[in-house]
Amino acid sequence: MTELMQAEYVPLYFGALAAFCVTVYVLADGLDLGVGIIFLVAPRDQDRDLMMASIEPVWDGNETWLVMGGTLLIAAFPAGYYILLPAFYLPIMFMLFALIFRGVAFGFRLQATRFRLVWDIAFSAGSMLATFCQGLILGGLIGGVPVENGMFAGGPFSFLSLLGILCGIGLIGGYALLGAGWLIWKTDGATQVFAREIAHAALILTAVMMALVSVWSALTVPEVAARWFAWPNLILLAPVPLVTLAVILSAWRGIWNGAEPRTFLLAIALFALGLIGLVVSLWPYVVPRHITVWESTSDPQTLAFIAVGLIIILPIVLAYQTHAYWVFRGKTVHLEGGYGGEGGGH
Repeated sequence: MTELMQAEYVPLYFGALAAFCVTVYVLADGLDLGVGIIFLVAPRDQDRDLMMASIEPVWDGNETWLVMGGTLLIAAFPAGYYILLPAFYLPIMFMLFALIFRGVAFGFRLQATRFRLVWDIAFSAGSMLATFCQGLILGGLIGGVPVENGMFAGGPFSFLSLLGILCGIGLIGGYALLGAGWLIWKTDGATQVFAREIAHAALILTAVMMALVSVWSALTVPEVAARWFAWPNLILLAPVPLVTLAVILSAWRGIWNGAEPRTFLLAIALFALGLIGLVVSLWPYVVPRHITVWESTSDPQTLAFIAVGLIIILPIVLAYQTHAYWVFRGKTVHLEGGYGGEGGGH
């Protein structure tokens, strides 16, 4: 009986690890994508120098979690991978190209003189496109993927839906809120004032889109509505929207009056609440309404091999990223001659 229970729970452990990697990616890379989203509306070039300098030491480490989460999906849940990849092939490819384009802008903008505006646009546009593509994927997962005989049965544009567009706009607002909260925490002076101002608009957009996505999901996806409104879930899950509303109101009041880390931390809380809602809506499926966590899991030998790799790699990645955030924990300041040229730095 003990061995049976252990075998039954092994897929849950790997599912939790995959969810952990995705969550850390969303929160970590969300803050630097958010800085990119609001990059072009900053009032001065010096503000943009400071904004980029604030995320420069950590942005590449943030994207490690995207690679780890994708690799874990391939290895531990291959049935989910070979269905979901063709379903979202276009938004995934556009997202990856946007992230690469944004990374190139990191390297060139600091040294650019004549074409600095071009790299500003590349950095911001790449951030917005990557975020919107993630929203399209999220909306497609909530709405469901067409499957027949265990294979994806849709076309290349099956991912397009109003729900996906709403999720894309909502993620743009949410990441912008994360980015603004990060800048409130990490900068001073005019740049911090700008971040506080933009945080108001980002919070409004995030709150509105969270409400729209929730309502539209309940109206158009019967399985989601059944999860939330069936008895006794209606009572058990009622605190989730109430706590979400309380966090939004607290964030609104704290943008100007609260402690500097408050907006950033409350933005993380909003994403955590959104993740709870997503888990409630989709559990226990890897491919929504078709393939469960248990049905898509690899064989025990493969899972054992993955577990050994995770035991080695996961602590190293966590230690590296924790160290990076700790070393650059102070305020970001503008220094002349960053990287041997003219630009921003710590």
